[in-house]
Amino acid sequence: MLTPMARLLVVKATAGADAPERCSQAFTVASTAAASGVKVSFWLTGESTWFALPGRAAEFQLPHAAPLPDLLDLLLASGQVTACTQCAARRAITPDDVLPGIRIAGAAVFVEEVTTDGAQALVY
Repeated sequence: MLTPMARLLVVKATAGADAPERCSQAFTVASTAAASGVKVSFWLTGESTWFALPGRAAEFQLPHAAPLPDLLDLLLASGQVTACTQCAARRAITPDDVLPGIRIAGAAVFVEEVTTDGAQALVY
C-alpha cells in the first residue's frame, strides 16, 4: 500500500493480450493512482510493449474492464509512459513508431526510478 511519503508509483506491465486480466490490472491500478493525484511511471514490457503503438490498445478486449485506450490516455496525460528498450527492439518497435509521449528506455532508467527515495514499485 502506498504511504503518504511515497513520491512515485512505478508500475510495470509485463503482459498484454496473452494475459488480459493481468494486463488490465496493471493499467487500472496505474491509472487509478494517477487519477488520484499520485505521480506514476508506467512501464510497458514484454507483450504489453505492443500497446505503445497507435491503435493497439483499441484492439484489446476484456469484459467488465475499462477500455485500455482511455486508461492509456489518462497515463499519458498525467504520468510517464515508457516502453522497454529490449522489449521494443525484439518487436522491431522504434521511437518513431510509438505514440506521442511514450519514451523508450532501459533497465538503468527503471532502476533509477524504483530506487528513488519514497518510490513504490508494482509488477503485473
